[in-house]
Amino acid sequence: MSKTTPEQNKALVLKAFDTLFNKRDYDAAERFWSEKYIQHSAHIPPGRNGLFNLIRSLPATLRYEPGVIFAEGDYVMVHGRFSGTGRPTAWIAADVLRVENGVFAEHWDVLQDEATQAESQSGLPMFGTRFPA
Repeated sequence: MSKTTPEQNKALVLKAFDTLFNKRDYDAAERFWSEKYIQHSAHIPPGRNGLFNLIRSLPATLRYEPGVIFAEGDYVMVHGRFSGTGRPTAWIAADVLRVENGVFAEHWDVLQDEATQAESQSGLPMFGTRFPA
């Protein structure tokens, strides 16, 4: 049985992502990720330290912007943009997290390079209301 509500879990994800990706406060971020954190992403080494070490290796210009966020039970999915990674384009991500006892127990993601207006077959941006510059 869940100890937190979907609304609490959404707020947790937004606070945790800002703390780690934007503020880069690793000590504060530890309280959001379980010591037994399971990482399913093909782009991130295992465990909490794998994630934290990946973020440490990225440029200080890294920024995370959240978009649409959904929660049901212990699961949260957030659609967001990772920019300033040192790559030519931003990543658009769908991150899925499982919350257990108020911390992240598990994570999955789907990542895609952000398309420009010229690359977009739909004519619509992948994130937000505008195409990247």
